[in-house]
Amino acid sequence: MKKTFRILLAILAVAGIFAGCGKKDSKNTLTILNYGKYMEPEVLELFEEETGIKVEYEEYITPENMYTKYKAGAIDYDLICTSDYMIEKLIKEEEVCEMDFSAIPLSEQLDQTYFDFSKSFDPENKYTLPYFFGTVGILYNRELVDESKVDSWDILWDETYSGKIIMADSVRDSFMVAQKRLGFSLNSTDEEELRAAQNLLIQQKPLVYSYLVDEAQDEMIAENAAMAVVYSGEAGLALEYNDKLAFSVPKEGSNMWIDSWFIPKRAKHIENAEKFLNFLCRKDIAMMNFDYVYYATPNTQVKDALDPELQENSTIFPPKETLDNCEVLKSLDDNATMKYNLYWKEIKSAD
Repeated sequence: MKKTFRILLAILAVAGIFAGCGKKDSKNTLTILNYGKYMEPEVLELFEEETGIKVEYEEYITPENMYTKYKAGAIDYDLICTSDYMIEKLIKEEEVCEMDFSAIPLSEQLDQTYFDFSKSFDPENKYTLPYFFGTVGILYNRELVDESKVDSWDILWDETYSGKIIMADSVRDSFMVAQKRLGFSLNSTDEEELRAAQNLLIQQKPLVYSYLVDEAQDEMIAENAAMAVVYSGEAGLALEYNDKLAFSVPKEGSNMWIDSWFIPKRAKHIENAEKFLNFLCRKDIAMMNFDYVYYATPNTQVKDALDPELQENSTIFPPKETLDNCEVLKSLDDNATMKYNLYWKEIKSAD
């Protein structure tokens, strides 16, 4: 009887009835979920041509959007790229598969420094592959803004720029600005500190032109605003299109972020996901993505191939002293997440 039961267990496991990584279907596809505007479209076409694997590709705006989409369970994603703190949350929820780095040999081209940074959310480097990294700061128009004041988050509360300020349409990024201005950790869950940051953001709201994410860069290039809270990669690209623009990471500190790839528990095409990750690490492909996204790459072969001027660009590749003054966002428990989301809704609905 026991032998029969063991055989039955084995059959059920192979059939994928038990939850876990590595369930498969017969389709030669790969389903990817990624931030918007975060991959050169031609990369997907080349991967399909070279491997014969059909890519189904979806985009999202914020990590919170990604989490909702993933947890809805309507689609079995094989590969997802998102931010540090959200990956940490999913790891804690046992929603992430361990990576087989032997199947991704080109991952050795990634700078170990960024695997070390990743230990803040993936302590044993078991689950994630770094994609891009950077900071959050102020993209500003030098002809419209007093440059002597952009070294502090204070300028975002200066009434001189009423109606000319773009804030991030992201709960953690906007709270980070207020928290750092007040001298708090961007991972604070203290009730008084959260309320203080919320009050600061409500006070600021009449000065805000708009709350944006992807569109902030375009608005600044078009000179529709004087300054915007943006990711460093967006700033780097904007500077290429408008030489009036500049970027500052304020002295109070900011967020040092890492966006990474992971294979979710419900993935059905793990081998295809590993092939794609190895493909992304290839020098020519990583260079295509760098040119398209313009965020700092952990790929050493790509960085070494860049012009010295670009390698030394502090907007794209933040110097050590800037990174040392930054924090990495951490995952919050359900109670703290609920508070942040509630306070953010109150900010957005405030008169």
